[in-house]
Amino acid sequence: MRVLITGGTGFIGRHVCAALLSRDDQVVVLSRSDTGGELDDRVQRVTRLSQIDGEIDAIINLAGAAIVDQRWTDERKALLRASRIDTTRALNAWISELEKKPSVMISGSAVGFYGSQDEKLLGETAEPKPGFSHQLCLDWESEAMLAEKMGVRVCVIRTGIVLGNGGALSKMLLPFKLGLGGPIADGHQWMSWIHMDDEVAAILWLLDHPVLEGAFNLTAPRPVSNGVFSKSLGRVLGRPAFFRMPGFVMELMLGEASELLIEGQRVIPEKLLASGFSFRFDDLDEALADVLKE
Repeated sequence: MRVLITGGTGFIGRHVCAALLSRDDQVVVLSRSDTGGELDDRVQRVTRLSQIDGEIDAIINLAGAAIVDQRWTDERKALLRASRIDTTRALNAWISELEKKPSVMISGSAVGFYGSQDEKLLGETAEPKPGFSHQLCLDWESEAMLAEKMGVRVCVIRTGIVLGNGGALSKMLLPFKLGLGGPIADGHQWMSWIHMDDEVAAILWLLDHPVLEGAFNLTAPRPVSNGVFSKSLGRVLGRPAFFRMPGFVMELMLGEASELLIEGQRVIPEKLLASGFSFRFDDLDEALADVLKE
Protein backbone atom coordinates (compact mmCIF):
# COMPACT_ATOMS: atom_id res chain seq x y z
CA MET A 1 0.00 0.00 0.00
CA ARG A 2 1.23 3.50 -0.83
CA VAL A 3 0.10 5.96 1.85
CA LEU A 4 0.18 9.76 1.83
CA ILE A 5 0.51 11.31 5.29
CA THR A 6 0.05 14.95 6.24
CA GLY A 7 1.53 15.86 9.61
CA GLY A 8 3.99 13.01 9.15
CA THR A 9 6.78 14.79 11.05
CA GLY A 10 4.52 15.46 14.05
CA PHE A 11 4.13 13.65 17.36
CA ILE A 12 1.65 11.03 16.11
CA GLY A 13 2.66 11.14 12.45
CA ARG A 14 6.23 9.96 13.08
CA HIS A 15 4.95 6.84 14.83
CA VAL A 16 2.43 6.15 12.06
CA CYS A 17 5.18 6.42 9.45
CA ALA A 18 7.33 3.93 11.37
CA ALA A 19 4.46 1.48 11.74
CA LEU A 20 3.64 1.60 8.04
CA LEU A 21 7.27 1.10 7.05
CA SER A 22 7.57 -1.84 9.45
CA ARG A 23 4.96 -3.70 7.42
CA ASP A 24 6.56 -2.71 4.08
CA ASP A 25 4.05 -0.06 3.04
CA GLN A 26 5.34 2.87 1.00
CA VAL A 27 5.05 6.27 2.69
CA VAL A 28 4.83 9.75 1.18
CA VAL A 29 4.85 12.68 3.63
CA LEU A 30 3.46 16.08 2.68
CA SER A 31 5.50 18.62 4.63
CA ARG A 32 5.72 22.41 4.75
CA SER A 33 9.49 22.11 4.29
CA ASP A 34 11.77 19.68 2.51
CA THR A 35 14.01 19.61 5.60
CA GLY A 36 13.48 19.26 9.34
CA GLY A 37 11.68 16.56 11.26
CA GLU A 38 13.35 13.20 11.45
CA LEU A 39 12.11 10.91 8.69
CA ASP A 40 13.29 7.47 7.67
CA ASP A 41 15.28 7.41 4.43
CA ARG A 42 12.58 5.22 2.92
CA VAL A 43 10.00 8.01 3.24
CA GLN A 44 9.39 10.22 0.22
CA ARG A 45 8.92 13.85 1.29
CA VAL A 46 7.05 16.38 -0.86
CA THR A 47 6.13 19.99 -0.18
CA ARG A 48 3.34 20.16 -2.78
CA LEU A 49 0.70 17.64 -3.77
CA SER A 50 1.60 18.22 -7.42
CA GLN A 51 5.00 16.63 -6.73
CA ILE A 52 3.44 13.22 -6.11
CA ASP A 53 3.98 10.81 -8.98
CA GLY A 54 2.02 7.61 -9.25
CA GLU A 55 -1.04 6.38 -7.43
CA ILE A 56 -1.83 6.85 -3.74
CA ASP A 57 -3.86 4.07 -2.14
CA ALA A 58 -4.69 5.80 1.15
CA ILE A 59 -4.40 9.14 2.93
CA ILE A 60 -3.78 9.71 6.65
CA ASN A 61 -4.46 13.38 7.33
CA LEU A 62 -2.92 14.44 10.66
CA ALA A 63 -1.86 18.03 9.92
CA GLY A 64 -2.74 20.71 12.46
CA ALA A 65 -1.05 23.37 14.59
CA ALA A 66 -0.75 22.67 18.34
CA ILE A 67 -3.95 23.73 20.06
CA VAL A 68 -3.05 24.29 23.74
CA ASP A 69 0.40 25.89 23.62
CA GLN A 70 -0.77 29.52 23.66
CA ARG A 71 -3.76 31.86 23.95
CA TRP A 72 -6.54 31.64 21.39
CA THR A 73 -6.23 35.11 19.88
CA ASP A 74 -8.18 35.76 16.69
CA GLU A 75 -4.95 35.24 14.78
CA ARG A 76 -4.25 31.96 16.56
CA LYS A 77 -7.78 30.69 15.97
CA ALA A 78 -7.41 31.47 12.28
CA LEU A 79 -4.16 29.49 12.18
CA LEU A 80 -5.71 26.54 14.01
CA ARG A 81 -8.53 26.45 11.47
CA ALA A 82 -6.34 26.95 8.41
CA SER A 83 -3.82 24.29 9.41
CA ARG A 84 -6.63 21.74 9.65
CA ILE A 85 -9.50 22.73 7.41
CA ASP A 86 -7.57 24.36 4.57
CA THR A 87 -5.16 21.42 4.41
CA THR A 88 -8.08 18.99 4.19
CA ARG A 89 -9.76 21.15 1.56
CA ALA A 90 -6.55 21.11 -0.50
CA LEU A 91 -6.44 17.32 -0.25
CA ASN A 92 -10.01 17.07 -1.53
CA ALA A 93 -9.25 19.40 -4.44
CA TRP A 94 -6.25 17.23 -5.33
CA ILE A 95 -8.29 14.01 -5.04
CA SER A 96 -10.92 15.44 -7.37
CA GLU A 97 -8.32 15.72 -10.13
CA LEU A 98 -7.02 12.17 -9.80
CA GLU A 99 -8.08 9.58 -12.32
CA LYS A 100 -7.79 6.84 -9.67
CA LYS A 101 -8.85 8.01 -6.23
CA PRO A 102 -7.37 6.74 -2.95
CA SER A 103 -9.61 4.09 -1.43
CA VAL A 104 -9.66 5.64 2.05
CA MET A 105 -8.85 8.78 4.00
CA ILE A 106 -8.26 8.66 7.76
CA SER A 107 -8.61 12.27 8.90
CA GLY A 108 -7.79 13.84 12.23
CA SER A 109 -10.16 15.33 14.77
CA ALA A 110 -10.21 15.44 18.57
CA VAL A 111 -12.40 14.79 21.59
CA GLY A 112 -12.82 18.56 21.65
CA PHE A 113 -15.59 17.82 19.14
CA TYR A 114 -17.89 17.17 22.12
CA GLY A 115 -17.17 20.51 23.77
CA SER A 116 -16.92 20.91 27.53
CA GLN A 117 -18.97 18.20 29.24
CA ASP A 118 -19.46 16.91 32.77
CA GLU A 119 -20.06 13.28 33.84
CA LYS A 120 -21.87 12.02 30.75
CA LEU A 121 -20.27 9.11 28.90
CA LEU A 122 -19.67 10.25 25.34
CA GLY A 123 -19.85 7.76 22.51
CA GLU A 124 -19.69 8.82 18.90
CA THR A 125 -23.39 9.72 18.73
CA ALA A 126 -23.36 11.92 21.86
CA GLU A 127 -24.72 15.45 21.61
CA PRO A 128 -21.86 18.02 21.58
CA LYS A 129 -21.77 21.34 23.43
CA PRO A 130 -21.14 24.45 21.31
CA GLY A 131 -17.87 26.33 21.58
CA PHE A 132 -14.69 27.00 19.63
CA SER A 133 -13.19 23.52 20.00
CA HIS A 134 -16.45 21.87 18.88
CA GLN A 135 -16.83 24.15 15.87
CA LEU A 136 -13.20 23.65 14.87
CA CYS A 137 -13.52 19.86 14.95
CA LEU A 138 -16.96 19.90 13.31
CA ASP A 139 -15.75 21.99 10.37
CA TRP A 140 -12.60 19.87 10.06
CA GLU A 141 -14.62 16.65 10.01
CA SER A 142 -17.20 18.07 7.61
CA GLU A 143 -14.48 18.99 5.11
CA ALA A 144 -12.99 15.50 5.33
CA MET A 145 -16.36 13.81 4.84
CA LEU A 146 -16.77 15.58 1.47
CA ALA A 147 -14.30 13.05 0.05
CA GLU A 148 -17.09 10.44 0.31
CA LYS A 149 -18.78 12.14 -2.65
CA MET A 150 -15.74 11.16 -4.72
CA GLY A 151 -15.97 7.50 -3.72
CA VAL A 152 -13.38 7.68 -0.94
CA ARG A 153 -14.11 5.87 2.33
CA VAL A 154 -13.60 8.35 5.19
CA CYS A 155 -12.89 7.77 8.88
CA VAL A 156 -12.47 10.76 11.19
CA ILE A 157 -10.54 10.07 14.40
CA ARG A 158 -11.54 11.97 17.54
CA THR A 159 -8.31 11.56 19.46
CA GLY A 160 -7.86 12.15 23.18
CA ILE A 161 -4.65 12.88 25.11
CA VAL A 162 -1.98 10.70 23.53
CA LEU A 163 0.53 9.27 26.00
CA GLY A 164 3.94 8.87 24.44
CA ASN A 165 7.49 10.16 24.45
CA GLY A 166 6.62 13.80 23.79
CA GLY A 167 3.30 15.57 23.38
CA ALA A 168 1.17 16.69 26.32
CA LEU A 169 2.78 14.27 28.78
CA SER A 170 6.25 15.76 28.29
CA LYS A 171 4.89 19.16 29.39
CA MET A 172 3.52 17.66 32.61
CA LEU A 173 6.62 15.75 33.68
CA LEU A 174 8.96 18.42 35.09
CA PRO A 175 6.78 19.64 37.99
CA PHE A 176 5.87 16.04 38.85
CA LYS A 177 9.51 14.95 38.81
CA LEU A 178 10.29 17.85 41.17
CA GLY A 179 7.51 16.76 43.50
CA LEU A 180 5.43 19.81 42.61
CA GLY A 181 2.81 18.15 40.45
CA GLY A 182 -0.87 17.79 41.17
CA PRO A 183 -4.40 18.30 39.86
CA ILE A 184 -5.51 21.29 37.79
CA ALA A 185 -8.39 23.31 39.27
CA ASP A 186 -10.71 20.98 41.23
CA GLY A 187 -9.32 17.88 39.49
CA HIS A 188 -12.82 16.62 38.67
CA GLN A 189 -12.60 17.25 34.92
CA TRP A 190 -12.40 14.10 32.82
CA MET A 191 -9.30 13.19 30.81
CA SER A 192 -9.78 10.85 27.88
CA TRP A 193 -6.37 9.35 27.15
CA ILE A 194 -4.80 6.77 24.82
CA HIS A 195 -1.36 5.15 24.67
CA MET A 196 0.57 5.96 21.49
CA ASP A 197 0.78 2.27 20.56
CA ASP A 198 -3.02 2.01 20.63
CA GLU A 199 -3.41 5.30 18.73
CA VAL A 200 -1.24 4.01 15.90
CA ALA A 201 -2.78 0.53 15.97
CA ALA A 202 -6.29 2.03 15.78
CA ILE A 203 -5.35 4.17 12.78
CA LEU A 204 -3.98 1.11 10.96
CA TRP A 205 -7.09 -0.86 11.98
CA LEU A 206 -9.32 1.72 10.34
CA LEU A 207 -7.02 1.82 7.33
CA ASP A 208 -7.22 -1.95 6.83
CA HIS A 209 -10.94 -2.60 7.40
CA PRO A 210 -12.98 -1.41 4.40
CA VAL A 211 -16.33 -1.75 6.21
CA LEU A 212 -15.43 0.92 8.78
CA GLU A 213 -16.38 4.53 8.11
CA GLY A 214 -17.49 7.72 9.85
CA ALA A 215 -16.38 9.07 13.23
CA PHE A 216 -14.38 7.02 15.74
CA ASN A 217 -13.27 7.96 19.24
CA LEU A 218 -9.58 7.13 19.67
CA THR A 219 -9.44 6.98 23.46
CA ALA A 220 -8.81 4.18 25.94
CA PRO A 221 -11.98 2.54 27.31
CA ARG A 222 -11.37 3.85 30.86
CA PRO A 223 -11.12 7.67 31.02
CA VAL A 224 -10.14 9.15 34.37
CA SER A 225 -10.52 12.44 36.21
CA ASN A 226 -7.62 14.88 36.26
CA GLY A 227 -7.20 14.14 39.96
CA VAL A 228 -6.88 10.40 39.32
CA PHE A 229 -4.51 11.03 36.42
CA SER A 230 -2.30 13.19 38.63
CA LYS A 231 -2.16 10.56 41.37
CA SER A 232 -1.34 7.88 38.81
CA LEU A 233 1.47 9.92 37.26
CA GLY A 234 2.90 10.72 40.68
CA ARG A 235 2.70 7.05 41.68
CA VAL A 236 4.50 5.85 38.54
CA LEU A 237 7.22 8.49 39.05
CA GLY A 238 7.44 7.81 42.78
CA ARG A 239 6.67 11.45 43.58
CA PRO A 240 3.94 13.24 45.57
CA ALA A 241 1.13 14.79 43.56
CA PHE A 242 -0.83 17.15 45.80
CA PHE A 243 0.21 20.63 44.62
CA ARG A 244 -2.98 21.88 43.00
CA MET A 245 -2.80 24.33 40.07
CA PRO A 246 -5.67 26.85 40.55
CA GLY A 247 -7.98 27.19 37.59
CA PHE A 248 -7.65 30.97 37.52
CA VAL A 249 -3.87 30.63 37.01
CA MET A 250 -4.47 28.54 33.88
CA GLU A 251 -7.01 31.12 32.71
CA LEU A 252 -4.46 33.91 33.19
CA MET A 253 -1.85 31.94 31.25
CA LEU A 254 -3.96 30.62 28.38
CA GLY A 255 -7.20 32.58 28.35
CA GLU A 256 -10.00 30.79 26.49
CA ALA A 257 -7.66 27.92 25.58
CA SER A 258 -7.51 26.97 29.28
CA GLU A 259 -10.94 25.33 28.90
CA LEU A 260 -9.20 22.30 27.42
CA LEU A 261 -7.33 21.84 30.72
CA ILE A 262 -9.87 22.86 33.35
CA GLU A 263 -12.92 21.33 31.65
CA GLY A 264 -13.09 17.97 29.92
CA GLN A 265 -14.93 15.12 28.25
CA ARG A 266 -15.59 11.54 29.40
CA VAL A 267 -15.16 9.85 26.03
CA ILE A 268 -15.39 6.12 25.29
CA PRO A 269 -14.48 4.29 22.04
CA GLU A 270 -17.83 2.61 21.41
CA LYS A 271 -17.47 2.10 17.66
CA LEU A 272 -13.84 1.00 17.82
CA LEU A 273 -14.63 -1.68 20.41
CA ALA A 274 -17.70 -2.79 18.48
CA SER A 275 -15.54 -3.27 15.39
CA GLY A 276 -13.40 -5.83 17.23
CA PHE A 277 -10.39 -3.64 18.02
CA SER A 278 -8.46 -4.70 21.13
CA PHE A 279 -6.56 -2.17 23.25
CA ARG A 280 -3.11 -3.09 24.47
CA PHE A 281 -3.31 -0.49 27.25
CA ASP A 282 -6.62 0.16 29.01
CA ASP A 283 -5.12 0.72 32.47
CA LEU A 284 -3.61 4.17 33.06
CA ASP A 285 -0.87 3.05 35.48
CA GLU A 286 0.34 0.43 33.00
CA ALA A 287 0.25 2.92 30.13
CA LEU A 288 2.23 5.55 32.02
CA ALA A 289 4.73 2.96 33.30
CA ASP A 290 5.33 1.79 29.74
CA VAL A 291 5.83 5.30 28.37
CA LEU A 292 8.14 6.32 31.23
CA LYS A 293 10.14 3.09 31.53
CA GLU A 294 13.24 4.44 29.77
